[in-house]
Amino acid sequence: MLMFQQTIASRIDFYGVGVHSGLPVRLALLPAETDTGIVFHLAGADGLVHEIPAISSNSAPTDLSTVVGDLKGSHVSTIEHLMAALYAMGVDNVVVRIDAKETPILDGCAAEYVRGIAEAGVVSQVAKRRYLRILKPVCVELKEARAEYRPYAGTRFEIEIDFDNAAIGRQSYRADLTAARFTKDLVRARTFGFMADVERLWAAGYALGSSLENSVVLSDDGRVVNPEGLRFEDEFVRHKALDAVGDQALAGVRILGCYRSYRGGHRLNALALKALLADRKAYEIVEMPSRRVDPVRHAPLVAVAAPAYGPQVL
Repeated sequence: MLMFQQTIASRIDFYGVGVHSGLPVRLALLPAETDTGIVFHLAGADGLVHEIPAISSNSAPTDLSTVVGDLKGSHVSTIEHLMAALYAMGVDNVVVRIDAKETPILDGCAAEYVRGIAEAGVVSQVAKRRYLRILKPVCVELKEARAEYRPYAGTRFEIEIDFDNAAIGRQSYRADLTAARFTKDLVRARTFGFMADVERLWAAGYALGSSLENSVVLSDDGRVVNPEGLRFEDEFVRHKALDAVGDQALAGVRILGCYRSYRGGHRLNALALKALLADRKAYEIVEMPSRRVDPVRHAPLVAVAAPAYGPQVL
């Protein structure tokens, strides 16, 4: 675990289209001061810049993507891949300057975001990093889906999916989250969808930017339509795990615990995080002590006040 907060060393630019809006998007990551957290700066049609913190208390429940802000006003959607990349790469503070209400889908995963962060570099800051340590189990259910937080010494994800589609079926992914593990296992896993849903989504104004270049598409008879096939045999659950990482990043601080979900998605992930943060006995905010410790042994953690940049845990 790191003792101090981190930001990126220099500006990073991305260009693409929104997977749902189909509109062009320019997005820039900018270094930010300590205790800023992840904040979107949305250039509005009114000429103003709207600041939208990427935190759980500011999220709107949707099934197709993760959204922060006001759905009827200033908001940014489909932030999960970017949030996962920032979280896994250890970036605590960054300003996300964006000129549209949806982040670019790029190639449907988090690879380009991680590549950009790695090339720019990450730098340590003077303020201590705070962690949210799970103290007791917290469970939520949503129809046939369920999610649970459990105490754990590190940051762990245990994700299981079960689809009535021959190409997917039942898959599971379990691993502790590190930058190396994320880069190896999850970063290239793409978003996926079903041909049977395409016309319904188009009619509702969604998936207008979706293509075989940024999505894995499944036919009604369980075939992968993409000519290149899958990047991993279990690419579907890996992508669900990627999404879960991004959704848990809305805690505003690093989570020390295990997040487990079955048949989960963005709505369940959001409900689980809100349930956790609503139970003040289920967690504590901790940081590493300043005194020098034996590097071979685990450094003890000390409880501290909730961070100013994480108002959802105040």
